[in-house]
Parts: sequence; structure tokens; C-alpha cells
Amino acid sequence: MKISEASRISGVSARSLRYYEDEGLIVPGRCSNGFRDYCPSTIDRVRVIRSLLESGLPVRLVKEVLPHLADGPDGGGHTDAVCDEFLHQVRSYRDRLAARIAVLTDQQAALDAYLQEARRADP
Repeated sequence: MKISEASRISGVSARSLRYYEDEGLIVPGRCSNGFRDYCPSTIDRVRVIRSLLESGLPVRLVKEVLPHLADGPDGGGHTDAVCDEFLHQVRSYRDRLAARIAVLTDQQAALDAYLQEARRADP
């Protein structure tokens, strides 16, 4: 299927599909005229990519996990070690997000306090 149909079916913009290709996350086929040709398995992969990115994982981590998701449980001898390292990286990313959220929460509380004081001072 062409990129417009792939975009419609996957719920991902054509621009995002091109970006996923540029990043090496997907490899659509090519028609004789050079147009991209997306097969159902590529659409499934796009949905997984979208889900991982929407969860907040950076592209760099998505690139690492995708081959293991495609391999399934019998994917190879080093899967457990790679998955452990990947999980460590995901936990580290989550911890950095939690720290950022804490800072933003403190900033929000400070702004709320300021606004509350401003309301009291406003006649």
C-alpha cells in the first residue's frame, strides 16, 4: 500500500512514516516507480513504534528494543542480557523523567502560591 493509505491505517502521519524510515525503524518496500510500498507487517511495526514513542521512550531506545520484539521469545542467545540492559536504560530514563516531573511540580506549586497571594492582594 502507498504511504497515504499506510498513514490512514496506522494512524501515523506520512511525515512520521518517512522519519521512521530515515531512522532505520522501518524499511518499506519500493515499487518500480520508486514509491514506498507498505506491507501489513510494516504497519504492525509502525503501531509498535508509535506506542513506544508515545510512552516517552526516545528513538535511540526504540531502535534497541525493536529487534527483540520482532524476535519473540526464541530470538537468540543474548536476548536476556540485552533485555536486562534495555530494562536498565528504560528505568534510568523513567527515573530522569520522574526527577523532571518533581521539578515541574515544585515550579507549579510555586506559581500556584504566587497566584493565590496575588488574588488576596487584588481588591
